Amino acid sequence: MPTRPGLLDCIERYFAAAPLPDARIEVAGALDVPIGAPAWPWPARPRPGAGPVTVADVEAALALQLAARVPVALEWVCERAPEAVTAAREAGLTVDELPLLVAADPVELLLPAGVRLWLVGADDPDLPRYQQVAVVAFAHPGGRVDVRETSAVLSPELAARTEVLRERIAAGRTVMMVAVEDGEPVAVGSHQPVAVGEGVVSEVVGVATLPRLRGRGLGAGLASALVAHARETAGLVFLTAGDDDVARVYERVGFARLATTGVAGPGDDAA
Repeated sequence: MPTRPGLLDCIERYFAAAPLPDARIEVAGALDVPIGAPAWPWPARPRPGAGPVTVADVEAALALQLAARVPVALEWVCERAPEAVTAAREAGLTVDELPLLVAADPVELLLPAGVRLWLVGADDPDLPRYQQVAVVAFAHPGGRVDVRETSAVLSPELAARTEVLRERIAAGRTVMMVAVEDGEPVAVGSHQPVAVGEGVVSEVVGVATLPRLRGRGLGAGLASALVAHARETAGLVFLTAGDDDVARVYERVGFARLATTGVAGPGDDAA
C-alpha cells in the first residue's frame, strides 16, 4: 500500500483522467471545469499544482457550468485544497465534508440467503428498474422506510442518464452489480475503473439499498463484491461515503479512512 500522500496523488490523477472521454476541460483559475453531457455531469475540481482556489475561481467555474446547462458542482480533497471550503461558501454554495476511504484490507461478506448478485450487462432490459432502486434509496437516506415498488417509467432526465450508463457499461467504464431477491432488484452499486499512469484506479459509487430492506447487510455485501471485482484489475479502490455512519459500514468490508472529500453545490433552497 503506498503512503498516504501517494494514495492521494493517485486519486487526484484519477479525477483528472475520469472526465476526459466525456467532456472538454475548461479552466477557471485554479479549477478544471469538465463540460459535457448534462446526463452524466462532472464537478469542477482544483487542478493539482495550480495554486490556492479563490472565490473568483469558484464563481468563474459556476458561470461556465450554468452557461453549459450542467449541474453546478465543485469537489476537492480537503487535505489538498483546504482553502476551497471557504471559497465555495463565500461564492454562495452549500458545503459538505465527507469521509474518503480506500480499500485497505478487503473482507469478503456473504449476502443474505436467497439474495443473488448479478453483473449488469449493457443490454439488460431491466436497467431502468435498477436505476429506480437507486433513486428511491437516495431519496430516503435514513433508516428503514416502507417505500416499495416504483414504476420503471423514468423521467426524461433519468432516461437520458440510463442511456449514457448503457454506453459506459458497454465500454467497461462502469461495472454495475445488482442484488436480486424473489425476482426483484433490491440493491445496486457500481465501480468505475480508469487507467491512471501504468495502472488502474477504480471508484465505488452509487451503492444503494431499498429503504425497507436496510439492516440486512445488503449494502455491505454488495460493496464487498464490488471491491473484489475491482481489485481484479485495479491497484487502488476508493470511495466517498455519504456520512460517518455509512463510512462505518464500509469499514466493515475493509475500507480505511484516508482523507476528506469536500462537496459543494447550490443547496436545497437554491432557485
